[in-house]
Amino acid sequence: MFEPPYVAGDRFEAQLKELGHAVISPATVQRSLAVDAQDLALLSPFWNDLPPDAYLRDGGSYRFRRHSCFVADGPALTQAPHRAHWQPLDYNALHGGIERWFEPMAPAAVALPAWGRLMLGLADIASGLKGARPWFIEAHQFRIDTASGIGRPTPEGAHRDGVDLVAVFLVARQQIKGGESRVFEAQGPQGQRFTMTQPWTLLLLDDERVIHETTPIQPAAENGWRDTLVVTLRAGGFQGP
Repeated sequence: MFEPPYVAGDRFEAQLKELGHAVISPATVQRSLAVDAQDLALLSPFWNDLPPDAYLRDGGSYRFRRHSCFVADGPALTQAPHRAHWQPLDYNALHGGIERWFEPMAPAAVALPAWGRLMLGLADIASGLKGARPWFIEAHQFRIDTASGIGRPTPEGAHRDGVDLVAVFLVARQQIKGGESRVFEAQGPQGQRFTMTQPWTLLLLDDERVIHETTPIQPAAENGWRDTLVVTLRAGGFQGP
């Protein structure tokens, strides 16, 4: 496994502007987003109650998820009315073009102080990258498991999401092989590959400039799984048909 190319806490925003991506360590996440390890530990158990994803077009049963939407406007974070997740086919050839209704995040998770700090901290990063404005946020809790052998974190392959900023937090991984993160220039040959292993490692992506994917996972022992929090931030409104 290739170790994540962690960037220093005082450099990650500059690297995000320069290269279109940055990986920051759990310690930098805590300092930069104003959360501590105890705050994050309170969030992690909410990945143990995710409903199955009923929309997988490859016939798999390896993905579980919840989805909620928010609007960050300056220091204010508001949860939006529950809505479908939608992507155009241009960005998701496998699952695009349909409204996918997932169960919302648990109210107790959203009410935790750490949740608001994470979302507003990401909004500040997006404003530093693209300019200050309201941000329309979609938050996805994922668990990919290996009960059937192979789990695919990105069954659609290398892709963009049609947003301004993508944030991928590794929440946990247990008894698995694989799950390598890959980031490529959208309009060039350069790329990086690495495996996030430490809980609350964060991969930041300027969605306009890079494409990304995560390789399949395989069981290293029984009950293997990989939990992530994927947050997208978009200016101008949520994506919809």
